[in-house]
Amino acid sequence: MKGAFITIEGVEGCGKSTQVIGLKHYLESMDYVVEVTREPGGTSAGEAIRAVLLDSAQKDLSPTAELLLYAAARAQHVDQRIRPALEAGRIVLCDRFADSTTAYQGAGRAIDPADLEELHRLATRGVWPDLTIVIDLPVAQGLARAAQVHEPDRLEREPLAFHERVRQGFLQIAQREPGRVKVVDGSASIPDVAEAIQHLVDGFLDSRT
Repeated sequence: MKGAFITIEGVEGCGKSTQVIGLKHYLESMDYVVEVTREPGGTSAGEAIRAVLLDSAQKDLSPTAELLLYAAARAQHVDQRIRPALEAGRIVLCDRFADSTTAYQGAGRAIDPADLEELHRLATRGVWPDLTIVIDLPVAQGLARAAQVHEPDRLEREPLAFHERVRQGFLQIAQREPGRVKVVDGSASIPDVAEAIQHLVDGFLDSRT
């Protein structure tokens, strides 16, 4: 089988990581070979960059520097992990990818879309999700969930208005690309969200056979 690239996106605290692991187990129960990874991260260099990006002490990190760090981590991730896994015929499940950059640095930081597009092209070199699932959730609810799990990181400490722009950024991506990007209700229970995601993934995989 040709490899498939599936990404899970959404605002802080929407439950992405939980759903990625659940989807991995679901797909493996059907004998798919699954590679799970995340952004920023997924490689040694990417995890080091992640530590900088999420460090609350990095208060003076400029929007442009932030954008370039995400792009650098992604370029390494694509070359070292994602492309080889796809070429090996695996399903790659990624907790965030380039749509997060479009939402956070584009909608959230108001970076020029043309600059985002060029960086996406350089960092991914043609590797792009086949299916993206956005777990939508009111931002205040998501941030409250996240705060129950850990101390807020640098991005989680941004003002509520920033996170609102990010949420709208994800929804706008879904409106622009309804064939690739699907939205599920993150305010539902974890099992109900999982079921909605499984339904979308089943439909996607069936369309490839």
